[in-house]
Amino acid sequence: MSKKKKAQQLAKTLVEKILDQHKISYRQAEFPTHEAHGVAQMDTSILADQAHLVYKTLVCDGNKTGPVVGVVPITAHLSMKKLAKMSDNKKCELLPLKQLAATTGYVHGANTPIGIYHSHKLPIYLDSSMETEPEVAVSSGVVGRSIYLAPDDLKTICHGKFGDLLE
Repeated sequence: MSKKKKAQQLAKTLVEKILDQHKISYRQAEFPTHEAHGVAQMDTSILADQAHLVYKTLVCDGNKTGPVVGVVPITAHLSMKKLAKMSDNKKCELLPLKQLAATTGYVHGANTPIGIYHSHKLPIYLDSSMETEPEVAVSSGVVGRSIYLAPDDLKTICHGKFGDLLE
């Protein structure tokens, strides 16, 4: 790799190192961030018509199983009823923000299905909308940083299950 190309690469996150260990192809992406309602958030406005390819990782609490993770496009809403049914719960609700870092190891805006699965083995549920895309983006574990990878590779690395999770 040329020195110029290496200098342009971002330092690797734990998630990227996990993908490297499993020989899974990905590409890095960095987005500007802003603060809204007291938490840092990624600004995806630069994506225009490609925003549906960026997926958010939402950690919920199932009434029977405890924490479960739903991964849906940032342009859509997670259906708690569908996630509950898919995860063998009667009811799911978003995990309170103050419990998020203790449960996943990540702050709001940095939750990543890959890191959460590898650190805590929480069940990961992926919206089936990603199955038809050649690649999707998920957080790489740092606010403003994402990785693009093939949906099947994401499913494999985090032992995820595809299903309809959208409202």
